[in-house]
This record gives sequence, structure tokens and C-alpha cells, in this order.
Amino acid sequence: MNKAFVKESGDNDGEEELSPSLRVPPGSKNYMTPRGYQALREELDRLLRIERPKIVEIVSWAAGNGDRSENGDYLYGKKRLREIDRRVRFLSKRIDNAEVVDPQARRGGDQVFFGATVTICDVADADAAEQDWQIVGIDEADVVAGKISWISPLARALLKAREGDVVRFASPAGMREVEIVKVRYNG
Repeated sequence: MNKAFVKESGDNDGEEELSPSLRVPPGSKNYMTPRGYQALREELDRLLRIERPKIVEIVSWAAGNGDRSENGDYLYGKKRLREIDRRVRFLSKRIDNAEVVDPQARRGGDQVFFGATVTICDVADADAAEQDWQIVGIDEADVVAGKISWISPLARALLKAREGDVVRFASPAGMREVEIVKVRYNG
């Protein structure tokens, strides 16, 4: 049978391979900030305009060199092309299903919604330093940069709470309580 009609193992759009923390919950929209949306668009554009054409050129050149069964450039190029195509399909789906929410549209509120940057302090540990967390889209989460996904346990506990509220959530270390010190929307 022609290889064009055979689904290769691992040939999916990537959603099944994602850890649960990166999957959009069923029935939910893929919320993201304008900055996160732009980052996905730029990655998709780079793949389509720069990387994919470069790999297609390499594969085309390698195919012209004769025997393809032991041609490393050809084999690697085809594999890389499949990876790029899989990522393009994944990004296209994420972008198509995106619900862009601008955090700056909520200026002045003391209630936590998507896009808020929330300053919290641990109730049980008086010596703990305050922490800032921005609630962002699944694809934008970066703990080192202080950005957590809206589906994370902490973000779910914070959503709709107000400054001064104490919220409880399940952390990897067990149940924790944190107080919301400040809420701001700065994009």
C-alpha cells in the first residue's frame, strides 16, 4: 500500500501526547492573552515561511542523489518535515480555537479573572515572601516567569476571589491556603 495513505505511528496533531496540564478541558475555550496569541502566530509563520521551505529544499536535493534508503539527509529531512507538519497542524488548531482575552480591559477591579497578576502570601508561613502570579493561557504558562495556566489548581482557586480573600488549593506539597494581597491587570 502507498505510504501516503498509511497513518504512521505518532502521526497526530499532538493533543493526545500533551500532559493533562497542557490540554484544553473538554467544552472549554482556549483562552489566551494577546501576547500569547501573537507568539503562537509568529511560531506558525516562522515554520511555514522559513523552516518548512528550507527542509523541503534539503529533502528535494537529497532525493536527487539517488538511493534514498541509506541517504541520511533524505531520511532525517523527511522525519523533520513530519515533525514540522505535526506542529503546524497543532498550532493551527490552537489558534483557530483561541479566545483572546485582553487583561487591560479589566483595569481597576479587585476581583481575579483571566489575565490578572495576583500577589499572594502563604497563610501558614508568616515569613514566606509574597509571590506574583499572572493567570494566562495554557500555551503561555511559564512558572519561572511567574505565569500560571488558568487550569492550574492555584489559578482555579484564585479565579473570582477578591483582594483580602483567603483561598485553599491542592498543591504538590498538600493543601495550602494563600491570601490575595493585590490584584492588577497590566497585560
